[in-house]
Amino acid sequence: MSSGGGSDPTWVVKYGGNAMTDPAARRAVAASLGTLRDGGLRLIVVHGGGPFIARGLDAAGVESRFVRGLRVTDAAAIGVVERELTLLGKHLAQEIGDAIGLTGRDGGLLTAEVADPALGRVGRVTGVRAEMLTLLADAGLTPVLACLAVDAEGDPLNVNADEVAGAVAAACRARVAFLTDVPGVLDDPSDPDSRLPELTEADARARIEDGRIAGGMIPKVESALAALARGAPSATILDGRGEGAVADAVAGRSGTRLVRADAAEPAA
Repeated sequence: MSSGGGSDPTWVVKYGGNAMTDPAARRAVAASLGTLRDGGLRLIVVHGGGPFIARGLDAAGVESRFVRGLRVTDAAAIGVVERELTLLGKHLAQEIGDAIGLTGRDGGLLTAEVADPALGRVGRVTGVRAEMLTLLADAGLTPVLACLAVDAEGDPLNVNADEVAGAVAAACRARVAFLTDVPGVLDDPSDPDSRLPELTEADARARIEDGRIAGGMIPKVESALAALARGAPSATILDGRGEGAVADAVAGRSGTRLVRADAAEPAA
C-alpha cells in the first residue's frame, strides 16, 4: 500500500514516549497530523504508551518487573496494558480528527506470538491485516493503532511500538517516521547542527560499529533498520515535538532518513 487505492504517499508515524504525557504538546502533534492528512498525505499512526502503562500499573497496585531491561507483562499486567493503550488511542484519534483508535483485537488487525516466556505476555509481530488499514485510508480516515496484538487464541500481547510501526510500514509498503526528542542522526554527536539528512543502511551500520552512533541513538537507528529489513522503503528519525515536524520530515527538511542499500528514496 505505498499509496493504497490513491496516488498520495503513505506514511506510518510512530508516536510515543514522554511527549505524549503533555496534553498540550500531544494535541499540537495530533492537529498537525490531521492537517497533513487533510492535505492529501495518507497516514497510519502507531502509538506506544509506556508512561501511561507505568502509571496505570502503579494505580492498580501491580508491581513493575523487568528482565534484561524489558518490562515483564504477566497476567495481572496485561489487562492494565490493554486498558491504558486502548483509552490512549481513543483520545489520540479524537485529537487527530477523522481517525479511529484500534488495537489488534479489531478484526485481528495485528497478530503476534510470545517473544520470550520470561517476559510473559510480550509478543513478536507475526501478521498485519494491511487491507483493513487500506480501506480506512481510502475512506479518508486515519487508523490509530496501539501496540497491542492478539495471539492465535485471540488473547492480547504487548508488543514494542517500534516493532509494530516497522511491521505495519512493511506490510503497507509505506514510509515510516519515528518521532523522538532528537533532531536525527548527527555526523558529530557533539555538534547539534550536524544532522545527517540521509543515511544508507550500510553507512548506519558502519557508524554503529565505529562508535559514531552511540548511546540512546543506537536503539532508535536499530528500530529504523529493522523497519527497512521488513520491507519499508525508508525510515526517518526526527524530533517530533515541533508542530510542523512531521511535515518537515515528509518534505525532507528535518530528521534523518535511512534508506535501503538497494534503492534511493526520493523526497515526498
